[in-house]
Amino acid sequence: MASMEGLIGLMNRIQRACTALGDHGDHGADLPTLWESLPTIAVVGGQSSGKSSVLESIVAKDFLPRGSGIVTRRPLVLQLHQIEKGAHEYAEFLHLPKTRFSDFGANFKSILPSCTFTYTLSFAISEPSTKLIVTALFFPLYCGAALVRQEIADETDRMTGKTKQISPVPIHLSIYSPNVVNLTLIDLPGLTKVAVEGQPESVVQDIENMVRSYVDKPNCIILAISPANQDIATSDAIKLSKEVDPSGERTFGVLTKLDLMDKGTNALDVLEGRAYRLQFPWVGIVNRSQADINRKVDMIAAREKEREYFESSPDYAHLASRMGSVYLAKLLSQHLEAVIKARIPSITSLINKTIDELESELDTIGKAVAADPGAQLYTILELCRAFDRVFKEHLDGGRSGGDKIYGVFDNKLPAAFRKLPFDRYLSVQNVKKVVSEADGYQPHLIAPEQGYRRLVEAGLAYFKGPAEATVDAVHVVLRDLVRKSIGETEPLRRFPTLQAAIATAANEALENFREDGRCTTLRLVDMEAYLTVEFFRKLPQDPDSKVGNHPASSEAAPVTVDRYGDGHYRTIASNVSQYIKMVGDELLHKIPKAVVHCQVREAKKSLLNHFYVQIGKKEASQFGHLLDEDPAMLERRQQCWKRLELYKSARDEIDSVAWTR
Repeated sequence: MASMEGLIGLMNRIQRACTALGDHGDHGADLPTLWESLPTIAVVGGQSSGKSSVLESIVAKDFLPRGSGIVTRRPLVLQLHQIEKGAHEYAEFLHLPKTRFSDFGANFKSILPSCTFTYTLSFAISEPSTKLIVTALFFPLYCGAALVRQEIADETDRMTGKTKQISPVPIHLSIYSPNVVNLTLIDLPGLTKVAVEGQPESVVQDIENMVRSYVDKPNCIILAISPANQDIATSDAIKLSKEVDPSGERTFGVLTKLDLMDKGTNALDVLEGRAYRLQFPWVGIVNRSQADINRKVDMIAAREKEREYFESSPDYAHLASRMGSVYLAKLLSQHLEAVIKARIPSITSLINKTIDELESELDTIGKAVAADPGAQLYTILELCRAFDRVFKEHLDGGRSGGDKIYGVFDNKLPAAFRKLPFDRYLSVQNVKKVVSEADGYQPHLIAPEQGYRRLVEAGLAYFKGPAEATVDAVHVVLRDLVRKSIGETEPLRRFPTLQAAIATAANEALENFREDGRCTTLRLVDMEAYLTVEFFRKLPQDPDSKVGNHPASSEAAPVTVDRYGDGHYRTIASNVSQYIKMVGDELLHKIPKAVVHCQVREAKKSLLNHFYVQIGKKEASQFGHLLDEDPAMLERRQQCWKRLELYKSARDEIDSVAWTR
């Protein structure tokens, strides 16, 4: 089995990696969070509950900021590492990785000369101010608990400003000392009921929300701090733990200020679990008094004084073996070790699953753009080919959209032909008018040939509208398919500049194809204005003439035909109508063929040909501009890479520890 130091140290390293890589349980970036799956001990208590004193007793160091109002305004992840007795103890902040804060018991001025001896030998320096500068530059070892306290306050202000705001971003402090057990605690802002001057009214709810974000997690162990000189029923920490852990299986109760209770009273009902039962025994703590703090009583001496208090107390002597800060630290360390060991398999499973998900998303997003112009050109051409494949899939039926073109040919074009006003155009009145105008000053003698030609030419012109409308309708479909294809080409999504360039080039090409299709279809209509003899030879001549019912004789009676009567003009209208119908039937087949040849086929074959020519003329330095990424996509890739780095680091940390059952 891995040692306690290995288990807790493993979680410490993963927690530090989480903070360094931006994972502190914040869901705002819509990224998986490892922080929330790690077992933690959250220290919860109201203001003036003795929370800071409990932590200092566990650490055996006077290092936390003190003051009135809300002092803790950022979570403090306190990682304790037990080292050999006699070894040099020190503290390190995650945000100052190469700076050690040492010799907790001394003040800064008295310890400074001993920190500088190495460099005063190397440099002939007479000015004290210069000696101090050399020390800061060459020997980053800062001494005194007062500096640890000041750095916590300064780092808090760096994130929140001096406006007493709060922040969920944690501060990581590691303490290496022979007087601690291996343990990690998270000190949270004290629960409060009233905002102090300089804070928004929302700070009360903000603090509660922040504390809840920790204690709501099923992996969080709650260290609920309550003062013994107040009714346990009014404890802010117990009230909150009841809500999030009603069974009490994650809560450790700590009762402080036992020595400040009224004479003749004790806290046995609480400590023995009668007032409020938890699954773990309550632990009583006696902190240093304010007078002890003012006199700077040594923390080790304070621990001894606490032990003596419980052993000599008539109320608590029978509980002395499980009272005090030393016992509390060991209890928490052992429990945290057990929880970590139990949760390692599920954490490992989560890590492996999330690594797969992040790698899959990064594959979708794509790799960062290469700086080499040749590689950039290759990327551009590959993206164009990817777009072209998607566009062709739409046309060929692999994706939806291409069927709309057939809908234009099969529905819209025939419907448009049926709506053409040939009945009105070939009315007797209009035919007579057109024929008369064609005859001019000299009426036709037998057949109004010029009238026929004018009627046919003007009638065929009606087909031009549907022909052009067909070209335009197919053009609209093709443009829409270009737009959809750009959106559906996954690798292209991250390059908005290239998307716009491809869209512009494709639409320009489609405009050229449309113009070619328009000219071709109009020529098809115009060609039908040449009247072939064959059609008119087959038409019945003088349909109004009547043959039959004549008496048998050697000479037939002459038939009279009125070349200017309504019946004659109706015959002309009928003949022209038949010709126009014949042409219309042919155009219903020819127009789609022309449109497909000039627009659809060309779009499949050469949609981006002109764009490729333009790319070939560009300077190498211009390729990078085309590959400018969508800032949101760029940020997402960076976030995913950082989070993937975190999970892989956590996996490596876990793999480095030997687990045995």
